[in-house]
Amino acid sequence: MRKHTTVKKIQQALTKTKKKRIREMAANKRLTIGLDLGDRTICYCILDEAGEVVNEGQLPTTRTGLNSLFEKMPSSRVALEVGTHSQWVSRQIAGLGHEVIVANPHKVKLITQSVRKNDRIDAQKLARLARVDPELLSPIRHRGAEAQADLAVIRARAALVESRTGLINCARGLVKPLGERLRKCDADQVEEALAAPLSEQAKVVIGPLLASVEAISEQIRGYEEKIEEIAKRYPEMVLLKQVYGVGTVIALTYLLTLEDAERFQHSRDVGAFLGMQPRQRDSGDSQPQLGISKTGDRLLRSYLVQAAHCNLRKGAPDSDLRAWGLSKLGAGGKRAKRRALVAMARKLAVLLHRLWVTGEVYDPLYNHKREQAAQAAAA
Repeated sequence: MRKHTTVKKIQQALTKTKKKRIREMAANKRLTIGLDLGDRTICYCILDEAGEVVNEGQLPTTRTGLNSLFEKMPSSRVALEVGTHSQWVSRQIAGLGHEVIVANPHKVKLITQSVRKNDRIDAQKLARLARVDPELLSPIRHRGAEAQADLAVIRARAALVESRTGLINCARGLVKPLGERLRKCDADQVEEALAAPLSEQAKVVIGPLLASVEAISEQIRGYEEKIEEIAKRYPEMVLLKQVYGVGTVIALTYLLTLEDAERFQHSRDVGAFLGMQPRQRDSGDSQPQLGISKTGDRLLRSYLVQAAHCNLRKGAPDSDLRAWGLSKLGAGGKRAKRRALVAMARKLAVLLHRLWVTGEVYDPLYNHKREQAAQAAAA
């Protein structure tokens, strides 16, 4: 027991000496640090200005662990990848006065597609790329803590909606082989009583599923009440909800995902940011038509497609957006409709940003009226 205690004290002394040496070096040279974030531990690699490895090691994935290395260290450049812990870790380190670069792993193939990959190597590659040119990491910007907490409520609701849909589909699928059907209704109207007209055998099978759906619907309504309360803190919501098909959930998700309207130089940049821009792989005369990149926020992208779908439904009010979408449908089938919906969602994303930036009153038939005025003037 005494021997074990002595070894532990020696290790602690060595760690303190090492950290002191790193801090002294950081005071004289600009250090670059790569972090590979794990659920329990963080691997780090520290490089000096010449690119030589100063130190490598591990930290616990806790605020105390991060403070033990970065709290007394002079300002350095720190690179890490997007992940589960990257948001609070980046805020913690930035709060200690360091430059933090959050890398986009989808665009750093040197790391994600490496044939020799482990936490130590990944941390070193992040440090080396950040030291040479941070743009090689395709840095992203995390949203603020308040916006992240508000968006988490929306994501929790979305998870429940997805679970409810799966349970309803399962219940409908289970009774069909028994020669029976559940009557059609909206998801929020599904309850245990829906199985009343069915046989006892079918009730035994799907009764618990419908009871679960009913309970989930109640929880979803609870989240929707919270979302309405959150929306009151964002006056910009009024501007976005002018557009048909854009309700509280979609408008708030849009605001919280983008967070800062001024981060985009042009409104059209929002489409690419949300992954709704076609991928490009041109080479010489070859210019293949590819699908969208899907690199942005999946939830917001799906919500914008839902809003586009609302504008294409029968009975939707006339608008420039609807007319443009219908013109894209042409005589095509389901594939043409999917393409039209995605294209409309992209235009909708651009339109919402424009309204957000300018604060304009939305006129859904602005282009149509302008064309009519031009024709009248020409006549």
